[in-house]
Amino acid sequence: MTGILEPVRSRLIETLAGRSDEVPRWVLALEDGDDAGFFSAGSAPWVVHGGMPTLVAGVRALLLQALHPGALAGVRDFSRFREDPLGRLAGTIQWIHTVTFGSTGQALASSQMVRAMHKRVTGTFVDGHGVTRPYAANDPELAAWVHVAFADAFLSAHEHWGSPIPGGADEYVAQWATAGELMGVERPPRSAEELRAQIDGYTDAGELRGGPEVEEIVRFIRRPPLRRMLRPSYRVVFRAAVSTLEPRHRAMLGFRATPFDRAFPVHTATSAVLKGAGVLLGPQTQAELAARRRLARLAAA
Repeated sequence: MTGILEPVRSRLIETLAGRSDEVPRWVLALEDGDDAGFFSAGSAPWVVHGGMPTLVAGVRALLLQALHPGALAGVRDFSRFREDPLGRLAGTIQWIHTVTFGSTGQALASSQMVRAMHKRVTGTFVDGHGVTRPYAANDPELAAWVHVAFADAFLSAHEHWGSPIPGGADEYVAQWATAGELMGVERPPRSAEELRAQIDGYTDAGELRGGPEVEEIVRFIRRPPLRRMLRPSYRVVFRAAVSTLEPRHRAMLGFRATPFDRAFPVHTATSAVLKGAGVLLGPQTQAELAARRRLARLAAA
């Protein structure tokens, strides 16, 4: 890496992993597992979660999840997203990569740890029909929304800017249903059609809504406290995430199309940003490299 690019690379790694001076211990631990894990090397989840479109997918998932007032209440009431937004991002990445690339035991332990942390996330919220209801982060209903919003975000971003998915979109949704079950989802979708039907179901039933609280979160996601050198690229990534949302979800989030939006070459600009990120970060994540070392060790045993 040249001296010019190294500071940018360090800041990007710091944003995604929480620090840039060393590989996190949880990543190195993925080399030590004792089986292949839930997903094989080169599987649909490996391809989708190991690609640069995840940078867009993460933003899109946050935006879509915020439309469920129960999920939003949990974030507002318990998350430290304002004080430590990068820490929350790093924790989410740790779970995704551990479940995707880790051994079975590691994936189970990581999911159990997240669910244990979620036990305290309880309260009340006003639903899309104006009714005050209790919420708990581990409730199957709320976990189901988070799962489908996540899967839809990662699949949509990859379909726009990623490589072909082994087995196609249906294979990704079917395999990633395992992650939903680990998080307590009772009937995760198992095809792309079923995934989008479930999201349509929430929307058509009026379970999602916008409003001032949603707009507050959107403002934060639009302009998070990133290093100055990363902000221009992030603006492109943010526009990319918004562009892949359904029009009615964009409207709930408070986005209105402008002549500039229609003229902005979002697909081309995003492709360039993601290509640059790939140059900085390399073709494979550190988590995937650790997993491949584990698989090589197991094959040689």
